[in-house]
Amino acid sequence: MPGAPARIVFLDRETLSPETQLRTLSFPHELITYGKTTPGDVGPRIADADIVITNKAPVRRDAIAQARNLKLVAVAATGYDVVDVAACQERGISVCNIRNYAVNTVPEHTFALILALRRSILAYADAVRRGRWQEAGQFCFFDYPIRDLAGSTLGIIGDGVLGQAVADIARGFGMRVLFSAYKGSTGMGPLYTPFEDVLRQSDVITLHSPLMPSTRNMIAAPEFALMERRPLLINTARGGLVDEAALADALTAGHISGAAFDVVTAEPPAADHPFIRLLDRPDFILTPHVAWASSEAVQGLTDQLFENIELFRAGKPRNLVA
Repeated sequence: MPGAPARIVFLDRETLSPETQLRTLSFPHELITYGKTTPGDVGPRIADADIVITNKAPVRRDAIAQARNLKLVAVAATGYDVVDVAACQERGISVCNIRNYAVNTVPEHTFALILALRRSILAYADAVRRGRWQEAGQFCFFDYPIRDLAGSTLGIIGDGVLGQAVADIARGFGMRVLFSAYKGSTGMGPLYTPFEDVLRQSDVITLHSPLMPSTRNMIAAPEFALMERRPLLINTARGGLVDEAALADALTAGHISGAAFDVVTAEPPAADHPFIRLLDRPDFILTPHVAWASSEAVQGLTDQLFENIELFRAGKPRNLVA
């Protein structure tokens, strides 16, 4: 009906923290929010929607076919693989995403993980809880390795905004920074170090790449075999960049000194996932995909999400991927 309020359906509000405020939109609308939406419920829930908001709920071809009024899918994240972009393009439905909201939160989380492993902070804190300090009977004890970051080499795979921010922090610690060339590529210029050389030379390797066919399992058993300095491996980017079974084997065999992951291929991981058997190790940290989730970043993401919708409605769309 011409002039009717726009029907906006938010499929997975619980993927944003409860304290996050949703901005008020200036145009007439009805906002329907669901905490979670299963794949089977997406179609019925968006059937009458003009605008759909999703973070992780999949908006696939079959659901899109049911959405007779749909004009925009606003993704509450940077990655938009949860949306069938081709199906949207066929229907003239726009898709937009969020950009550059995590420039502080992800690099800070990355270095929290690096420091925790490099200085065995969690291992020592756990030992104190278990009474090890009293057992030692002196002012300190040396059960776990402690290494400075100054003078060590950080290999960064992914040279976007987040990789560059991580490099800035690393230089502040006195680290040597290597930006990796794309795996299998040559001729990227003097600012990049060949992928295999980064694996060989780094004391810490951190991943900040998107997940694409060319980056899926880009670190697997052959790559772990090249890691001469037994580095720490940090992944705050995407599950699937690392062969997770090979990571578990490499850590168990001592080919790397430690690993910290904030992302897993399947989230949450199943009980038989290779990472589950590593959780009691002092050299492994798994956090539940929260590197992006500082209060400031989540609010900034949400503000940008609703600004994207506002601008689309005003005929000035931004951050379009389709």
